[in-house]
Amino acid sequence: MEVERVQCLASELLKELPAQFIRPAHERPENTKAVEGETVPVISLSLPHDLLVKQIAEAASEWGTLLITDHGISPTLIARLQEVGQQFFTLPQKEKEVYANDPSTGSFEGYGTRMAKNLDEKVEWIDYYFHMMSPSSKVNYDMWPKNPPSYREVTEEYNKEVLNLSDKLLALLSEGLGLESKALKSSLGDEKIEMEMKINMYPPCPQPELALGVEPHTDMSAITLLVPNDVPGLQLWRQDHWVAVDIPQNTLLVHVGDQLEVLSNGKYKSVLHRSLVNKERTRMSWAVFVAPPHEAVIGPLPLLVNQENPPKFSTKTFAEFRHRKFNKLPQ
Repeated sequence: MEVERVQCLASELLKELPAQFIRPAHERPENTKAVEGETVPVISLSLPHDLLVKQIAEAASEWGTLLITDHGISPTLIARLQEVGQQFFTLPQKEKEVYANDPSTGSFEGYGTRMAKNLDEKVEWIDYYFHMMSPSSKVNYDMWPKNPPSYREVTEEYNKEVLNLSDKLLALLSEGLGLESKALKSSLGDEKIEMEMKINMYPPCPQPELALGVEPHTDMSAITLLVPNDVPGLQLWRQDHWVAVDIPQNTLLVHVGDQLEVLSNGKYKSVLHRSLVNKERTRMSWAVFVAPPHEAVIGPLPLLVNQENPPKFSTKTFAEFRHRKFNKLPQ
């Protein structure tokens, strides 16, 4: 069955939003505005080590997200990554459809749209491209765009940089729990840790006050590393209200995901967040999900559990975790 792409709908210059995209009143951005004056912690990775561990642990515990500067990934590489992603979405529709995914098979790799078969179910104003980046044994290059021709070269270079950065962040987060620096990476599968790229594309929306690009959710990953274009829209849920996230240029956003919350026995908090859309401009973001392999067994780390602090989560494989949701949605 042919899927109607959001980008195609947007190109029709609609005056009104199709009914399936109109959120219930309690979810609409016009009724759930973000509180102003709060800012996500910004942390330079060039800080002295002990101070860096302390600040990252505090941000992961109190916010579930942080912005990092001096992360070592060159602005030129990030600009190239964004350019090849943007170029893919400007291809003729027929060429993009060659990479169309089929979520009904359980695979989300490729070009997709979050569209529901049931028209009564509200859906999101987004198209995306999703594929594995590592480990090499899990990468299917047939699911990577062949056009633009430099897509593979640029994305592989970015993958190397993000692997190094994620190793550093997991080590700092481990020390923030009072553990050895390798504790979290080891628990997540060491060299079997998976890196998944998702390019989110939110076209201009005729009534952005009624729609959502992505509905409120937490990430199933251990951590998520995200770089956006210059169109704002990310919001996170904190202390019973939404907070708009401003991500300065050359700054990366780090989300704590569900797996890190479980491993830390609740000390680190996976952050509930959503994406808004824009009436005039296309918003895009590049998310890398750092996740364990499906067979990895995830539970509270034994050194963090005792009589005073019993386990808050059950232990199960990551494959089992993927079939459940954290209940953090605002009522």
